[in-house]
Amino acid sequence: MIRKNPRLLTLALATLVAGTAAAQEPLKGYLTGSFETNTIYYRDDAKTNATAPDDHFGSNNFLKLDYYRGKLAVGVQMEAYLPVLQSFPTELAGTKLTNYYVTWQDDAFSVTAGTFYDQFGSGLLFRSWEDRMLGMNNALMGARFIYNYKNIVAFKAIWGLPRLGMEFSETQVRGADLSFSLAELLKWNNTSLSLEGSVLSRYEKIPQDLIDEGGKPNSEGYSGRIYFERSGFSLKAEYVDAGKKYAIDPEVSQDGDIYLQKTGSAQLLELGYNRNGLGISLYGRRLEWMRSEITSNGNLKSSSANLLNYIPAMCTQYTYMLTNLHPYTAQIGDAVYNNSGEIGGQADIFYNFKRGSALGGKRGLKIHANFSTYYTLHKEGTAKAGKLLYRDISIDIEKQFTRKFKAVLLYSMQEENPSYGRKSATRLQNVFVADLQYKFTPKFSTRLELQYLTTHEDEKDWMAALLEINFAPSWSIYGSDMYNNGGSKIHYFNAGVSYARSRTRIALSYGRNREGLLCSGGVCRLTRAYTGANLQITTSF
Repeated sequence: MIRKNPRLLTLALATLVAGTAAAQEPLKGYLTGSFETNTIYYRDDAKTNATAPDDHFGSNNFLKLDYYRGKLAVGVQMEAYLPVLQSFPTELAGTKLTNYYVTWQDDAFSVTAGTFYDQFGSGLLFRSWEDRMLGMNNALMGARFIYNYKNIVAFKAIWGLPRLGMEFSETQVRGADLSFSLAELLKWNNTSLSLEGSVLSRYEKIPQDLIDEGGKPNSEGYSGRIYFERSGFSLKAEYVDAGKKYAIDPEVSQDGDIYLQKTGSAQLLELGYNRNGLGISLYGRRLEWMRSEITSNGNLKSSSANLLNYIPAMCTQYTYMLTNLHPYTAQIGDAVYNNSGEIGGQADIFYNFKRGSALGGKRGLKIHANFSTYYTLHKEGTAKAGKLLYRDISIDIEKQFTRKFKAVLLYSMQEENPSYGRKSATRLQNVFVADLQYKFTPKFSTRLELQYLTTHEDEKDWMAALLEINFAPSWSIYGSDMYNNGGSKIHYFNAGVSYARSRTRIALSYGRNREGLLCSGGVCRLTRAYTGANLQITTSF
């Protein structure tokens, strides 16, 4: 097939867009931007076996500029890894202008040339996105066209090469997304009903021996969705056929690599009710071989930094230290663990007792409960549950006792499978949290967290505490310690200070950080243990 040059295509489209914009009535433009740096000084720590890099430094830096004038928008992003922080993808290195785009947007349609982010539906089939905490950026370099007819029909077409590290891979992604709103067509005022569908085509190099076994460089995926909402009730359903997936069989062969050829699929159902202080959400999801990695020159052995889809864990996303000690990550198919996927769901219930009610009292009461559970697929191509992967039962209560004092009490019982389904053995832990906030004056407040985790397995019991002192609107000081009193007897301490003014925030901290999973929005990456000082600066204009 004929290879297109994405940079030439970008220049051609940019020229067309700029020429069209120039023909419009001149408008005054404006520039916006942001800068972010995350710099760590590492030191060796014999207690946790943490080792510092040779120069002891790591620094991730981002500068983003966007210019708007009328219907025209132009933007660039420069990234500098000097060097990249530990545990981030090694493909990130050096300094480079990584993202650049030009967009022309009218009332009904828009055209983008260059790098862009987008997704189809919930992102199960396709999502290009950025998460700097995870080192995730799979922006597409290419072109996008969007058309919207009176909010009745919305159409989107994309083509591009996904980003991999500091470059763009040779994988070509082409797709289209169509949404049709029956509610807008029939002018329903209190009801929302829409039907959606997507198609995604992917072309990438694959090894010749895989081609000899019947593998093909082209694969197609499809998604169908329905959304409904009326009188506080909502329904979302999605079916995904993700097409062919290839992976190297972990079994060693003297005749060379043996390849597994699988078909990816996913089903998602969400039911909800939200009215009169009561919120109920029910989720069910099945995943099978939904790993959609971006490869480098067709090398299936390479460790990919990016995915082409977005599959977060559908369970409570905790922020407290001990509830997040063993976070769950969605199982999307892994040949190494002989795990083809997962099936399960969650029930999330929230109720707000009004002021003046028997339980609400003078200032109300909020109760939230969650139950989530996930299993391996007992057999590929079925919906039969296999071994338990994860289960969590939690309840938290929030109460404003006085104008100055508020408390959140949380209990979570978590059961996880440390072998990701290779074995049936699980480990159980109970976590208790008290989050206490007291406001002495409108500008001076404190927050105290007390946490305890009890278990007979793994590293046994943990305890943790955090004290935060805030001087509004600018200063905040905190100190925390997470102590493994049941096993290693190691203190994971942290202390820091932050200053915020207008759109700028500066934070400096020092501490010991445990090896484990770091999660953002339900997606996680494994981080090494490290000890050191951390400087973070974010500003925008």
